[in-house]
Amino acid sequence: MLGRDDEVLLAFRGRARQTLTLRVTREGTLMVPDLSPILAAGRTLQDLRAELELRAQRDLGGSEVFVSVGQVRQIAVFVGGEVQRPGLLPLTAFASVLDALVAAGGVRRTGSLRAIRVEGPRGRRSIDLYPVIAGEGQTPDLTLREGERILVPPLGGVVALGGEVTRPGLYELPAGAAQAPLATMLRLAGDPLRPAGNRFLLHGTDAEGRRTTREIGPRDMLRRGDALRVEPGSDVVAGQLRLAGHVAVPVTRASGGRAQTLRGLLSDPRLVRADPYPRLGVVWRTEARGRTRRFLPFDLGRVMQGEADMPLAEGDEVILLGLQDVLWLASPGVQQALRGEAGGAPQPAPAEAPFAQPAAQPLAQSLALPGPECLALMQLAVAAQGSRQRFTHARGAGFPDLGRMPCPQVFLDYPTLLPFLLDQTVLLSGEARLPGLYPILADTGLDAVLAAAGGATETADLSAVELSREAAAQAAGMSLSRRLLDLRAGQSAAVRLAPRDAVRLPRGFGDRDLGPVTLVGEFLRPGTYDIRRGEKLSDLIARAGGLTPQAYPYGAVFTRESVRGRQQEGFQRTARELEQGLMQVASGQAVAGMRQHVDLGGAIAAGRELAASLRQSRAAGRMVVEANPVVLAARPDLDVLLEPGDLIAMPKRPNEVTVVGSVLNPGSLQFATGWRAAEYVRAAGGEQRFADAGRAFVVLPNGQASPAGLGTWQSGGPPIPPGSLVVVPQDPSPYETWGFLRDMTQVLSQVALSGAALAVISRAGGH
Repeated sequence: MLGRDDEVLLAFRGRARQTLTLRVTREGTLMVPDLSPILAAGRTLQDLRAELELRAQRDLGGSEVFVSVGQVRQIAVFVGGEVQRPGLLPLTAFASVLDALVAAGGVRRTGSLRAIRVEGPRGRRSIDLYPVIAGEGQTPDLTLREGERILVPPLGGVVALGGEVTRPGLYELPAGAAQAPLATMLRLAGDPLRPAGNRFLLHGTDAEGRRTTREIGPRDMLRRGDALRVEPGSDVVAGQLRLAGHVAVPVTRASGGRAQTLRGLLSDPRLVRADPYPRLGVVWRTEARGRTRRFLPFDLGRVMQGEADMPLAEGDEVILLGLQDVLWLASPGVQQALRGEAGGAPQPAPAEAPFAQPAAQPLAQSLALPGPECLALMQLAVAAQGSRQRFTHARGAGFPDLGRMPCPQVFLDYPTLLPFLLDQTVLLSGEARLPGLYPILADTGLDAVLAAAGGATETADLSAVELSREAAAQAAGMSLSRRLLDLRAGQSAAVRLAPRDAVRLPRGFGDRDLGPVTLVGEFLRPGTYDIRRGEKLSDLIARAGGLTPQAYPYGAVFTRESVRGRQQEGFQRTARELEQGLMQVASGQAVAGMRQHVDLGGAIAAGRELAASLRQSRAAGRMVVEANPVVLAARPDLDVLLEPGDLIAMPKRPNEVTVVGSVLNPGSLQFATGWRAAEYVRAAGGEQRFADAGRAFVVLPNGQASPAGLGTWQSGGPPIPPGSLVVVPQDPSPYETWGFLRDMTQVLSQVALSGAALAVISRAGGH
């Protein structure tokens, strides 16, 4: 709309060729040369252009005129009410109501957008901005004239729309209206996200101001202050399948189409990770009526090879297993759960038992793993306690305790899967490459199970494979049958297995023994040798090339693990007996009249330290054997049979004798031919004041011990060979009044003897 002082650009072409820049006069006219004055103020540019074209054709024949606007005039508009910066604002003549509101800083949150008043020379009109913002309804007239003013009134009635809509928020009701149709207000919010299946929950107030909630329909009305939440009518997932477990990534597929069957779902083999367990997968299915869930097994290998298939239903979850998941079925944690042990924290020892050992940590505690708790083991423990006969084929299968093994993710996601799988397992033990519990379908061939376990080892005796099977349930119980199978001809595929079967592959008899023997020291070819059953020490020495000229067979050290274990048990038994004696002394029953003369507390502390030292001591495991090949050739009865793990250390010929115990200067002395124990004791400074010479003994280089002959009525004993150890114990006679100290002295003597033997081993074998 043109007005006074607006600038208009005119361009004439044709007979009259000129360009004019004219301004609308105060009288509202436009003065064009060669034409009469033209009224321009209050007219639109389109009207002015049409009149000028008409006059140019009439008065200036053969000429055309082009009209445009140059400089636009400024107008002043007053904006008031609920705006950020109310007042008189300078605007251009082309400004709209929106431009004026923006120049005023925008409408406040408390201002209305649906009843903005515009007053001026043209009268009063109301503007609803919702059609401009939401695109719903007829767009209002937003033009401005000079002298008009804009007033933004306070916010009117509002309703809240939330939930599953495109634009959740507060929406104002139409001006002057106390309610509006739900469908109209939903269109302002961009309509619900779902095209159908929505629920409309209305939160309002009743006549007494109480909050109410009810469900309404699309044709109902919303009142001022109402809050509407749009929700799905049934927020459940329909028409999908899930593939989980030993897969590259768990995927969701739509039921139907290619995913109607297992073969279609697994048509892309890249979905399955490497090393799946082929003999069994499961479908976790929910029954449509009772909503109960159950596992349906299938043979994954046959499905992937196109030899089997299974139709799938809506909501099925297909779970694939990996080989590591199946091997975990034989883990210590599963075996503990099969025994029905739930585990727990160890109980502290009672305070009134000062010498009691801490309670052994339960297996469940020792196998406790960081991270998520394995609910599958708890499910299995409950099932095993409920039926003691249910997992008899798997309980106590003899698998080794390999320490902590983490719970596989598939059993964290599906805890009830573990008891189901164990019901479907076959126990494969003995000479299989991966013995364990393998889930199968009924009528699965033994060859398939052996293939999953890596096959039989080369040492397996396939002529006597043992198959154990539980007969069908009977009224009197379930009988167990066993039969031997000869699989040397490779007919294992003909052996059909059923869940709960047990297959044992025995080891064939072999001449090679199960472990090495080590030779160290003065052998021509020392090292580690494998042995045959019944091989003797002389045979092994011959295999090693015999002895060097510097070898000292009389001091050979022969250690054996079984002997070490028995000696260690002896240490533990001695420690327990010593603690029992300490408890008797502490109770006052044995030394009631001696508290005034003996430091009882110090003696008990010393005894406890001795018992602890015994428990921590490591036995040598030495055996006294004849290791001289010449003697063994003459006396075959002295030739010891070797066992796996034996150690033979052949020392060089020593040149010293060691004296320890109650002598003035313990140490090692140079060997002198013909010297007896008395000469070596005198060379060590002689006996101390409380030495017990009558109980002195000599530890010979071969590990034997004999009296030293230092007593008053003794002759001094035989000559001492090189490498011997002379032990002079302390005389306990000053403490004869306390029998407990005598017992302690005997224990000390045993420890000294063991220490002497270990010293000889260390010197001879270099260990």
